[in-house]
Amino acid sequence: MTATPSQTKLLVRKGFLALFTTQLLSAFNDNFLKNAVVIWISASQAQLFGLAPEVMISLCSGAFILPFFVLSALAGQVADRYEKPRLIRIIKLAEIGIMTLAAVGFMRADLTLLLASIVMLGVHSTFLGPIKYSILPQLVSADELVAGNALVEMGTFLAILAGTIGGGVLVLSEGGPRWIGLTAVIWAVLGYLASLRVPALPPVAPDLRVSLSPFGPTLSILRITKKTRAVFLSVLGISWFWFFGAAFLTLLPTYARNTLGAHEHVVTFLLAVFCVGIALGSLLCEKVSGKNLELGLVPFGSIGMTVFTLDLFLVGAPAVRPELPLALGAFLESPHALRISFDLFAIALFGGFYTVPLYTLIQQRAEPSERSRVVAGNNILNALFMVVASGMLSWLFGMHVPVPQIFLVIAALNALVAVYIYSLLPEFLLRFAAFLLSRSLYRLKLTGHEKIPETGAAVFVCNHVSFVDWLIIAGAVRRPLRFVMDHRIAGAPVVSMLFKQGKTIPIAPEHQDKALMQRAFERIAQELRAGEVVCIFPEGKLTKSGELNTFRAGIERIVRETPVPVVPMALKGLWGSMFSRKTRTGVLRPRAFRSPLELIISDPIPPEQVTAAGLQERVLALLGEAAQVPLAAQAALDRS
Repeated sequence: MTATPSQTKLLVRKGFLALFTTQLLSAFNDNFLKNAVVIWISASQAQLFGLAPEVMISLCSGAFILPFFVLSALAGQVADRYEKPRLIRIIKLAEIGIMTLAAVGFMRADLTLLLASIVMLGVHSTFLGPIKYSILPQLVSADELVAGNALVEMGTFLAILAGTIGGGVLVLSEGGPRWIGLTAVIWAVLGYLASLRVPALPPVAPDLRVSLSPFGPTLSILRITKKTRAVFLSVLGISWFWFFGAAFLTLLPTYARNTLGAHEHVVTFLLAVFCVGIALGSLLCEKVSGKNLELGLVPFGSIGMTVFTLDLFLVGAPAVRPELPLALGAFLESPHALRISFDLFAIALFGGFYTVPLYTLIQQRAEPSERSRVVAGNNILNALFMVVASGMLSWLFGMHVPVPQIFLVIAALNALVAVYIYSLLPEFLLRFAAFLLSRSLYRLKLTGHEKIPETGAAVFVCNHVSFVDWLIIAGAVRRPLRFVMDHRIAGAPVVSMLFKQGKTIPIAPEHQDKALMQRAFERIAQELRAGEVVCIFPEGKLTKSGELNTFRAGIERIVRETPVPVVPMALKGLWGSMFSRKTRTGVLRPRAFRSPLELIISDPIPPEQVTAAGLQERVLALLGEAAQVPLAAQAALDRS
């Protein structure tokens, strides 16, 4: 699992490294202590108030989650009102006290103290959560935010894995309970020392009035979370992932024991596979998204989670059940082990793709002065969704539904979520699919990408070399584009639905269909007024010779009716491919696999300076000498 150059750069930066280490140690300690307490209760059959150990274990889970409901509103207000680095250090000092209390509880075998430490640990996490996500945009630049979130997510899940395994193993060892308390205190001290290196940052809302009431502020924070639709949808998307993840982590022990007939070590192995999958998916997000917020990863991730959860259902139960619990080695040798392990890994990998863009969007789109409160609102809904997941599983277990069938239920629910996300972001998913497909077929060099306007309407113009020009451009430009396309291509069987989902604008020459042409210009004006980006090929047809055709006057009409900047582009390398009009002995044949392409982007031209002839000259200049190569010479180059 290797980091990208930008991720490596962040890991050696003092401020980010301090936050990353603090969060990693916190996540480790949370799960280290929680799992140690749960396993100790189960192993010792400890009781409190006459409650059975099974009830006590459920009580521990509830005790940790409860503060998220009661105190998240206060935590969000405090994080926005005061200096976040100072708050982190106060919280980490409190963690040392919490772990000391837990150590005493283990030494005295006092379940009351242990339960109290779990509640306080929940309070600790409630207050740390809004800070760690809202402080990140203050420590990294905008183009590093995806990398920062990816690293935090990766570190968190690996720490969860290590803490869960470490706590479970150590508490069952000789003298384990005493060592648990001491180890937890040491980790807490290390976390505090790491927090001392988080740089000083000013508060984002120093005049905010903090209310101690848990009810009014909670409603207020939820209203703030709902204020921006994109942010609220992201919060709901993250909360759904916590529903999904909580269900899976709850199901794994039962699945291993009752369906696979496996030993507890198999549970640990499956948990490790799941956590490593999320960590790797999170790391890959930045590489796949090109350091930018890539919303197409969200529906892509959701689809992957659905497909591989469905496959877990299709695996079913093994045909042969062992008389004794299946050891890890025997499980790995079984015919279904690889498929089950890969499914869990893939589910988690796509889960990483799914979550990182959503966290990044919240950080980018939420008001800086309200960011901590939005994260607090996210935590409230996360906790609510986790409780709902627990309730659903309890009901299904009560109905004696086998675990593979529960996987089917989860897959069906996630499919509905995937369809809903796609309905919200169809063009983003299609743009991301275009990115994956184009980069698989070609080696693209993108020049001048920084000249693309990040916001606002614009018209992109490009030379027209092949039938896949739109695919290359759509995959290269990070903003969803509305392509103006010949109506015969836009309406072609099979692909017409995709073009419609991508909001392609069909057009026809005036002599063929004057009404359609008029509707196309009206659609173009409508999209531009809405702040979208439209891409046209001013030549109006594919080149038959490899040379640039004359630009038509349609672009002048577009900017006259809707004055917006025009961005010239030039695409090199597709002439001679199987998708162009050039043939070799009358047969269309592809060039070498992953042949090089180049897309050159020029500075935007103000609308008052736009002419068809001027744009043609600009694109010709971008193409350079390649546009002037005679056909015979080009053929010679192709043969060489």
